[in-house]
Amino acid sequence: MSQPTETSSMRLPLKRTYKDAINALNSLQSNFASIEAMKKLGPNVNRNELSINEVYEFTRRLGYKPSDFNKLNIMHVTGTKGKGSTCAFTESILKQYQPNHISKIGLYTSPHLKSVRERIRINGEPIDQDKFAKYFFEVWDKLSTTKSDPTEWPSLQPSDQVKPMYFKYLTVLSFHVFIQENVDTAIYEVGVGGTYDSTNIIDKPTVAGISALGIDHTFMLGDNIQSITENKTGIFKKGAPAVVSKQVQYPETHELIEKRAKELGVSSLEFVDSHDLPDVELGLSGDFQKQNAALAIRLANTHLKAIGVKEDLPEFNADGTIDKLSTKFLAGLANVDWPGRCQIIRNNPEGITWYIDGAHTIESIEASSTWFKQEQLKSAPNKKRALLFNQQGRDNYDKLLETLYNVACKDDSKLEFDDVIFTTNTTWSSGEYNSELISKNTSEDAVKKLEIQNSLSEVWKKLDGDKASRHVFADIETGVEFLKSKSDGDLQVFVCGSLHLVGGFLVVLDNERD
Repeated sequence: MSQPTETSSMRLPLKRTYKDAINALNSLQSNFASIEAMKKLGPNVNRNELSINEVYEFTRRLGYKPSDFNKLNIMHVTGTKGKGSTCAFTESILKQYQPNHISKIGLYTSPHLKSVRERIRINGEPIDQDKFAKYFFEVWDKLSTTKSDPTEWPSLQPSDQVKPMYFKYLTVLSFHVFIQENVDTAIYEVGVGGTYDSTNIIDKPTVAGISALGIDHTFMLGDNIQSITENKTGIFKKGAPAVVSKQVQYPETHELIEKRAKELGVSSLEFVDSHDLPDVELGLSGDFQKQNAALAIRLANTHLKAIGVKEDLPEFNADGTIDKLSTKFLAGLANVDWPGRCQIIRNNPEGITWYIDGAHTIESIEASSTWFKQEQLKSAPNKKRALLFNQQGRDNYDKLLETLYNVACKDDSKLEFDDVIFTTNTTWSSGEYNSELISKNTSEDAVKKLEIQNSLSEVWKKLDGDKASRHVFADIETGVEFLKSKSDGDLQVFVCGSLHLVGGFLVVLDNERD
């Protein structure tokens, strides 16, 4: 992730527990002021190149060279919408080929919902607290006792104190974990973009994949679909195959994708159409997941062939469309587990049905709102309905809310919300966060004053003509308790706008205090 490197000189306790590791990791977050400064600077090639070159240098100091990671057999996936779900589908399919063909599957994704360990998974499970702490401090100590040449790396001085920033540190840590744990298949989800992302030190992926593209992270990637496409295709590698979802919303990007594929020397390029997916059971809700599942099928098939698997693979027609999926692929698609994305939780004691999705871009809000609307039309057109929403980190929060309203309920009075609740991402009514949910990259002052929440409330008032009861709360817990008090035994609640909100919501729902 393209961020200026900052110095961390915190003294670490001798005990070095998991909580100590989380505290040390949180010290590496970019603060709000530095992020705002970067937004004003806009995309900067020199800064971006320095950022990814620092990843090469940090891994060198850990004793690795890029070719060492080839033994992980890495699949590399980017996109604007659906890349995380695509990775989850892919992992679930590949798990069906254990232990005969694959020993250990590593999955690196971001952000996390409830625990940072979710970002580094082995065989479908987050690494445990003891292993996280062990490997975290191995990386910390190695970077504290090795040096970068001051002339070549002035940004990394003093070497014993400067550490990678939060996302970059976790990326470096993931490579270390997967190597030490003898992972032999790894799936890496890009953080932001592609070309300059911290994950893009991968030398020879088995396959590179791109899900649906859209406009996001414009201060880093540019404000138009062409510059974003240019950046995301940067994960294409010479001699490696590339698989790309057909860009339904931005078909004009296909020509540039083909051009970039030739420039970067991929061995093959395939565009995947969601209409090609047979009528199969998917473990994730939402029609848009068909596109992610179709992409995952091609990614998994390409990877399995690359590692020498020849049986139990899908059968394809002469034109490349799917003829028949193997039982292993069918099981993988049906059994995928990816919380916080089109997830439904039914709370029987309170009689609340929670519809949860961490959508936070225009395109993903459109998709998740369509899913929610379809669910309501199918099962609950005349029931009470509420919205729990926040988006603290993006400047277009008003456009996101407007998109949600237009898709979910604008044209159907039966689907209007009775109550809309806007909260911050603060976890508890005490004003505290769970330690793994702390975010320093938003304005503390704006959070305290509930600036965005009050603004969202006014936006909604204009959208629905002041029909819904609007509520602003300082924390997620208070919002959830309010909704429980409003339920008369059959309340439908849409939780949306941010993975940070969804993560905090799930923690509150399960009462998982630190």
